[in-house]
Amino acid sequence: MTRTALTLIVLVALLASLPAVAAAETRSGGTVVVEEGETVDDDLEAFAGSVVVRGTVAGDLTTAGGDVRIAESGTVEGDVEMSGGSIEIAGNVTGDVEAGGGSVRLADTGRIGGSLQAGAGSIYVDGVVGGDAELGADTITLGPDARIEGNLTYNGDLSRADGATVEGTVTRDESIQTGGGPVPSFAGPVFQVYGALATLLLGAVLLFAFPRFSTEVADRVAGDPVRTGGIGMLVALGVVVGLVLLFVTFIGIPLSLAGLLLFLVVLWAASVYGRYALGEWLLSQAGLDNRWLALVVGVAVVALVGLVPLLGQLVQTVVLVLGFGALVLGIWEGYRNRGEAAPAAATDPI
Repeated sequence: MTRTALTLIVLVALLASLPAVAAAETRSGGTVVVEEGETVDDDLEAFAGSVVVRGTVAGDLTTAGGDVRIAESGTVEGDVEMSGGSIEIAGNVTGDVEAGGGSVRLADTGRIGGSLQAGAGSIYVDGVVGGDAELGADTITLGPDARIEGNLTYNGDLSRADGATVEGTVTRDESIQTGGGPVPSFAGPVFQVYGALATLLLGAVLLFAFPRFSTEVADRVAGDPVRTGGIGMLVALGVVVGLVLLFVTFIGIPLSLAGLLLFLVVLWAASVYGRYALGEWLLSQAGLDNRWLALVVGVAVVALVGLVPLLGQLVQTVVLVLGFGALVLGIWEGYRNRGEAAPAAATDPI
């Protein structure tokens, strides 16, 4: 299984460096940066672990990532749609901003020419909003340099520092979503397409490198889905609890972070195997047997169903749990068979 882990890690690194899958002005990877002095002459779509705009985007900016930031030197001359774990606007946006994430921050150097619509766990506004602001969060803070030139509509725990100004009305609207807010509408279809392509690539590598193991994994899902899914849930929960306990000890933080990275890689492989198993089962209902077609069918079905709210999330979760359980059982049985073979080989006459 060392070979498997190394293959997956290398594949993750390759996928992180892939160019955009759509238009020429779409960028993706581990990190996407518009450097200071650089100008993107058209709209820009950026999807990465970290997205930073230090230069100029002449059109609209659509971006998603773990860490998304428009730096103080950054300028977006159109509208902005942002989704991420941590979002910060310290530069200048000419148009409107829609943001959804764990935290949203408009720094004191940031200026939004149009309106601001944000949903997050926490929102901090200390810059200028030229239009209306609609904010939904558990905690909303207006800093001392905050200036909203239109109306403020909010839902959450609002605090205003001395010096913060709202030139329009201030209204609480409990219909506004809090605690993370909606992901901007662009994210669903784009992520589904990109995710499907990445999943197909990883699936092709797994089927080519480990054909027998992949078939056994799919057979386990079809043969006993209840037991396989139950094992997947229990082991996943145990791993999460173990990583958390390891993280709370200072000495165990590096180990927990390394373990989390490996766990995410294994979950990705498990999601691929779950899709492959689904494709195998669907083809078997039609009397067909083709592993490559099964991979394509499984990935396509999950991607299409994933566009349906709630149902898509449920199907993706079930597929992941089944794939993870089957993968765990396959690794365990391989380890056990290897252990049983070693004593037998030791007793064989030379």
